[in-house]
Amino acid sequence: MRAATRRQTGAGAERAPDCYACVDDGKLVLVADGTPAPALAQRVHDAFRALVLDPQFPCVGARSALNQGSYRFGMYRELDATTSTDALAHDLRAFIDEQPRIEGEFTTFIACFDTPKVLDAPEFERLLWAQLHALHARDDAPWDAAVARDPEDAAFSFSFGGRAFFIVGLAPSGERWARTFPWPVLVFNAHEQFEALRRNGQFRRMQDVIRQRDEQLEGDINPNLAEFGEHTEARQYSGREVAGDWRCPVRFDD
Repeated sequence: MRAATRRQTGAGAERAPDCYACVDDGKLVLVADGTPAPALAQRVHDAFRALVLDPQFPCVGARSALNQGSYRFGMYRELDATTSTDALAHDLRAFIDEQPRIEGEFTTFIACFDTPKVLDAPEFERLLWAQLHALHARDDAPWDAAVARDPEDAAFSFSFGGRAFFIVGLAPSGERWARTFPWPVLVFNAHEQFEALRRNGQFRRMQDVIRQRDEQLEGDINPNLAEFGEHTEARQYSGREVAGDWRCPVRFDD
């Protein structure tokens, strides 16, 4: 697996190194060889843990994954940049391969980006979809047959490596507290995990808890939330409140 790499840009300024990491004995280490992750990745990782493990953070699934260490963490230079996309595609495939062996009730892949640091909500949404489209262009696997590939379809879910994912975006410009973070973030949650919760009767209970906590924190429930199959989940990915006539800016036909 690829080790961390560094690149100098500008007047000797160092940009964030790529890395694919896990937590071992409380420390963020590279999955490839168990060595400590680069300093910036550790800083961003610790800040993300602090956000999600805050007692008021609404998503109990995310809290469970971070508490149990059942996640992988990637750090990349720039959202929707060619080299970062290549690294992200490589690591997402590694996560898909590794996921069945990761212990925990809920597993997830967290991809953080060093730049851009200043983003308004529409620009983050544009970059999020451009990034997903670029990942799709590097994917040779068929679209997960359990979900639709048309973002306008109520059964849509993003697919990579033959695996459907629900994407949660966080950005400096997040409109809700739980979607606000100093670095752009894309969280990849396997769609099958939600289906498993539905099959064993746990999904509705978890959903109710998340919505109650969200309402307590924000004063209202996220207006973009909807049941899978009711409205396209694409409306929820960026975290931006969108109008009823919103349309996804990319297609996954090719």
